[in-house]
Amino acid sequence: KVGWYNAILQPAFHLPYPDDTLAFVVLSTPSMFDKALKPFVNKERLKIIRDPVDQCVSHHLSRVKEKFPDQKVDVIFDYEILPSRKPKFLAQTAAHVAGAAYYYQRKDVKLDPWGKKKIYGVCIHPKYGGWFAIRGLLLFPDIQVLFLEQSAPVDCVSTEEKRIELLEQFNFHWQDGRYRDIIEVKERYSEEQKAYFATPPAERFRLLGLTQ
Repeated sequence: KVGWYNAILQPAFHLPYPDDTLAFVVLSTPSMFDKALKPFVNKERLKIIRDPVDQCVSHHLSRVKEKFPDQKVDVIFDYEILPSRKPKFLAQTAAHVAGAAYYYQRKDVKLDPWGKKKIYGVCIHPKYGGWFAIRGLLLFPDIQVLFLEQSAPVDCVSTEEKRIELLEQFNFHWQDGRYRDIIEVKERYSEEQKAYFATPPAERFRLLGLTQ
């Protein structure tokens, strides 16, 4: 429910819908690269003019909208920002309240070792660890779900020691990706996919055989 999300955020970040409005958080799993992105690039090669992953996600979510011709469906993508430069929605908070992935933050550590350092939080999925991404939000403004029960996300990094290790790795060593394996995972990115996301965005076109 939109209300679960709005309840834990400052008004500036609230989604402008009634509390009981139905929303879905959309995640991409490690297999997205082979099952969705590569076929999309092969098929739409000449139409790709911006980030290929963003365009691929947009394409698939527009197809989801087509499945509900009698419903109003609003889509917000993870990369969209407001004129104020704030994101249109806080993806990790949305994933947490939807029960999709646990958003580990500084407040989840009792004995904080970081002093005045800025520490960013990170979502961990019980099956994929950090090998996934939050891609968007699907909202159904005309569907009110008064009796929907909230599911808590799985707390899969449950010890103080592991939480500190996770936030340390994510904040200070994120490039090596070790934080993604903070738990034992069922599936992770392929070497090809790792290379793709490790490449600066402007050079990714070349990896996919596209010219800008």
